[in-house]
Amino acid sequence: MATGRQRPLDLKEACVRAAREVIAERGIEALSMRDVARKLGISHQAPYRHFEGRDHLLAEIMRRCFADFAEHLDRRMSFDDPTGGREDMGSAYLAYAERKPLEYRLMFGTPWPEPAQHPELVKYAVHAFDILRNSQRAKYGDRPAQYARADLDALFIWSALHGLASIMQANVMQHLVLAPEVIPRLKADLMGKIDAALAAAPQAAKKPRQSGRKPATR
Repeated sequence: MATGRQRPLDLKEACVRAAREVIAERGIEALSMRDVARKLGISHQAPYRHFEGRDHLLAEIMRRCFADFAEHLDRRMSFDDPTGGREDMGSAYLAYAERKPLEYRLMFGTPWPEPAQHPELVKYAVHAFDILRNSQRAKYGDRPAQYARADLDALFIWSALHGLASIMQANVMQHLVLAPEVIPRLKADLMGKIDAALAAAPQAAKKPRQSGRKPATR
């Protein structure tokens, strides 16, 4: 058993923790430097030793969320999957949103502070998307000619996953009258439809477009 006095929490870390508690309790709109100081029982000026203002504190919280999210995806991804790791990515993405709803909302439901002032936030946010994009490039070949296709597929997959993750957190879900087997099958069903849509896309793109006009008759 450890002996001696416990080392007090670093002020910067304490501010981050208190800010997260404020957000969890009262929402992002309630976050202020004054509320953080009040929760910690310190001077109103003390948090400014580490953060220039509210937006800088919020940016640090969001940066940590994106870094944690990216690390979570990195651990779960498999690039040996012939489908480009979509099943691993989908499962990891949805599992994170389910287990850490506050972090997920902070990342994708909160207006960003001015990004030019917070490059680390941008770096980690882009890294999370690059995990998905690179899995698609691995599928098609990492060549400039295929970049647009990989980007489009990555954005489509992300849109579908984000849509499901968001509605699963929506209050209305508890009021829907769904067949008992729907929720247990939902994730697998979504991933199957993503695979089917991506498989059908190249064939659909090759079909000649029809104008819809009928040939003229004499």
